[in-house]
This record gives sequence, C-alpha cells and structure tokens, in this order.
Amino acid sequence: MALHSRDGGLVMPNAWDGLSALMLADAGFEAIATSSVALAATLGRPDGRHQITRDEHLEHAGLLGRLTGLPVNGDFEDGYGERPEDVAATVEAAVEYGLAGIGIEDTSGDPGRPIRDFDEAVERVRSAVDAAKGRIVVTGRTDNFIQGRPDLDDTIRRLTAFAEAGADVLYAPYPPDLDALDKIITAVTPTPVNVLVSPSDRVLSVAELQKAGVKRISLGPWLYVHAMGALDEATKALVAGDLASAATGISFERIGELLARGKNQAKTQPANDCKKEDD
Repeated sequence: MALHSRDGGLVMPNAWDGLSALMLADAGFEAIATSSVALAATLGRPDGRHQITRDEHLEHAGLLGRLTGLPVNGDFEDGYGERPEDVAATVEAAVEYGLAGIGIEDTSGDPGRPIRDFDEAVERVRSAVDAAKGRIVVTGRTDNFIQGRPDLDDTIRRLTAFAEAGADVLYAPYPPDLDALDKIITAVTPTPVNVLVSPSDRVLSVAELQKAGVKRISLGPWLYVHAMGALDEATKALVAGDLASAATGISFERIGELLARGKNQAKTQPANDCKKEDD
C-alpha cells in the first residue's frame, strides 16, 4: 500500500504482453496492471463473459512480473467463480503467484443481470479480504456506471460497504463528472480511490486528478486500444498500397534491447513472483 498512501499516489498503466510491460517499466512506472479487456482481446475472446480462466490470467500476470520485476495488480474481473469461496481461492492463488494486488468486481458475466446484488457483491469482497490476510492489496470495484446503472447513491453505498469489508482500494470506473468523483472520494475517505483515466465527461490531467484526491490512476484497456488504433491506420495505409506508412514503429534494436532486459530480469525472479508494492 506504500505507493497508494504517499502524496500524489501513483499512475498504474495496464500492459497486455511482455513487450508492452517492458516498455512501461523502461519509462519508469513503479507498478503495472493487467487489463482483462486487453488480455481477452489478445486471445480472441470477449471480456466479462467468463471466457478467460483463472490460470490463464495468473500465467499472464506472472509473465509481466517476471519480465519487469515490478509490482503487478491483477484485473481479475469478478474473482473467477460463482461462490465467495471461489473468490477466496483466486486471491490465495494470486498471493502464491506473488501478485501485489487484485481487483474484485461486482459483475456477474450475465448480460441479463450484469451487476450482482448488493449483499452478494459485498460478501465476495469480504471473502477476498479474508483470504488476502494483508498479503495482497484488494481493490473492491463496482461497475455500475459502465453497465448502464448510473446510480451514484448505490455506487457510493457499494464502495462504502467494500471499504467496511476491508478493501484496501476502491474503484468505480467512469463516474459521470468531477462532482460525482468528489462525492465518491469524500464518502470513502480515507480509503484510496482508483480512477480509470478520468470521469466520463472529459479527460483530466494527472495533476487535476491528484488535486481531487485520487490516489491511483489506471489506464485499463486504453493503451492497448491506442496501439490497435495505430495498427488500424497502418492497415488502411497498406490496403491503399502505401507500404512506407505501414512500415513504421519502434526499431528492432529497441525491441531487442527491451527483451534482453526482460530476460535478465526474469533470471532473478522466482517463477511465480511479482514484486510486492512495499518491497
């Protein structure tokens, strides 16, 4: 929790493969996260529909940690399983893998009932906290706003309950505006709040979010989407016969340098260990 409790908190970008993780580490970021959206997309599967297994995500997170030596937060959707006991098993596995943090959402994977009932959601976060025993940072997350439930009062009620259940960090992606974000932060203080890029109405700067009291800023799938946007433009150029525009990007020398650094780092890391935040 050290990175969350300091002045300004931290920016925690989300990687989707070994090279993206190495680029973020080389840029100086102190912690990184997985992205369930990006991971699912790289495997050709939809996000939030229980299409990624716990083991697949653990192996993915472990790779990012071994290559970079950075603390890794796992964006582990609803905790992988229908029962609170399943969530506890996921947290225990994440601890064994050496993850620094894990997020547990109140989503269900069911399009007809995307958000779990209040009591069920709280019990799942409580089960995660009990399993964590302070060994891993637990983020309690409600996806009300991105699942078509723009209910600020219910969002605050859920986050407050997650905090009371022992969650270390709280997260509600895309509150409608800065005023709503302020209300969330005020309601749950002193528990740190994570924000995905910004409120939904406009993109703020890191400094503006820090001034508002945000303690962690994540990027979710947006760096991956940015990279795919560049690929989309290159593909259009290629279809139009423009080879020069399609053949741009970082150099092979740069890729080789980063991969060599990751290989050397991995030699010093146990197979299932992502550096803890407080190390």
